[in-house]
Amino acid sequence: MSEDRRQLADWIDQERRRIVDFFRGFIRCRSPNPPGDTTEAARFIGDFLEGEGLAFRLIAPQPTMPNLVAAFDGAKPGKHLVLNGHIDVFPVGDGRDWSRDPWGGELVDGKIYGRGACDMKCGTSASIFTYALLHRIRERLKGRLTLTAVSDEETFGPWGARYLMEHHPEVHGDCCLNGEPGSPYTIRFGEKGPLWLEFKIRTKGAHGAYTHATESATKLAQRLIGDLELVTEIEPKLSDNILRSLEGAREATDKAMGKGAADIVSKVTLNIGVIEGGLKVNMVPFACRFEADIRLPLGVTREQVMAEVKKVLARYPQASVEEINFNPPSYCPPDGAMVGIIQKNVEALRGFRPQPIVSLGGTDARLWRYRDIPAYVYGPFPTGMGSADEHVELEDFIHIVKVHALSAYDYLMS
Repeated sequence: MSEDRRQLADWIDQERRRIVDFFRGFIRCRSPNPPGDTTEAARFIGDFLEGEGLAFRLIAPQPTMPNLVAAFDGAKPGKHLVLNGHIDVFPVGDGRDWSRDPWGGELVDGKIYGRGACDMKCGTSASIFTYALLHRIRERLKGRLTLTAVSDEETFGPWGARYLMEHHPEVHGDCCLNGEPGSPYTIRFGEKGPLWLEFKIRTKGAHGAYTHATESATKLAQRLIGDLELVTEIEPKLSDNILRSLEGAREATDKAMGKGAADIVSKVTLNIGVIEGGLKVNMVPFACRFEADIRLPLGVTREQVMAEVKKVLARYPQASVEEINFNPPSYCPPDGAMVGIIQKNVEALRGFRPQPIVSLGGTDARLWRYRDIPAYVYGPFPTGMGSADEHVELEDFIHIVKVHALSAYDYLMS
C-alpha cells in the first residue's frame, strides 16, 4: 500500500468520530421530497466545506433546491472522476411506525437511524469526505476530482443532477462514483428504467341498481389492469457479457435487494401504484383512473412496451393512456476499470468480492451513462429505505467511506 493510500485509511480511522457526527448531523437536516426544500441540508454541507477551506459553488435554478459543486486539480494531468450524491430524501408522513425519531440521527446498538440514512446521506457523506481527504494530498494526485451534492433526485426532477448535466458540462467527467444504497456485496453498473403511465376510463354511469344501463368504469379498469400483464412477457435482447454478469450475480442480487430480485431484474414488471374511481357505493362509476409503474430491463425499449399497451387498449375504447414519466434503462461496462478497483479495495478491507449487478430502482448515475460515461454505485444495504426505521450499520458506513476514498485515489492515480 502506498503512503498516500495508507494515510487516507488512517485519517478515516483517526477522524471516525467526526465523520460519524457529520453523518448524524446531516440526517437531522430535514430535506423530504416532496416538497423538496434542501436549503438546510445544503447549508450544513456548505458549512463543513468552508470549515475545511474548500471552495464550492451553489447552483440553484430552483432556490429551495440548491446543488453544491466543488472541484480541484491534481498536480499532474489525468482522469476526471465525479463524485455524485443527493441530499433530498423520501418524506416520513406521520412517523407512527418509527421506533426512533426519523430526524434524530440516533446511534443505537451500532446502527444509525433516520430518514435518508441509507438513501442516501450515507453515500453522500462518503462522497463529501472522499473529496475533503483527497484534497489534502492534491499536490501528489493526478487528474481532477469533482463533487456534486444535488437536490431533487427523489422525484426525477429537473433542478438537480439533470440540470447540472444539461447546463454544466464540467461535471461530466470520465467516470462517476455514486453511493446510493445497494449492498456492500454488489457494484451496480446498470439499472432498470421506469415508464409511468396514467390510464383513464369513462362510461355513462348510472344508479347502482341499474347495472344494465351502463358499463362500470371500475370493473373495466380491473379487467384492463389484468390484461396489461401482457407487457411482462416481453423478452429482452441482451449481449453475452451482460447475460453472463446477470447470471453470475444472482446470489448477490438477491442478497442486495431481497430474495426474488434476480428473477425479475431481466423482466418487465408492472405495478399499479394508484387507482381512483367511483363516487358512492350505490352508483355505477362513470370514471376511473390508475397509474402504472412499468420497469424496463436492459434490452427492452419504450416502443416495445407501448406497442403491447396499444394492443390491449384496442379492446377498451372507453380507455385512454398518457405518459407521466420515462427514463430508459441504463448500463455501462460491468468490467470497467472502477469495478476492478472497488473489488480489490473491498477484498482488502472485508475479505469478499462484490459482484457487478443491475439495480431494480433508479439513481442519478443513469444521467452519466446516458452520455456514455461509466457510472458505478457502491453503497450500504437499503434497510428501511422508503419505509419506517431506515438505518445504516455504523461499520458499513465507515466501510463505504473507506472504499470510496481509496477507490477514488486508485482511479485518479491509474
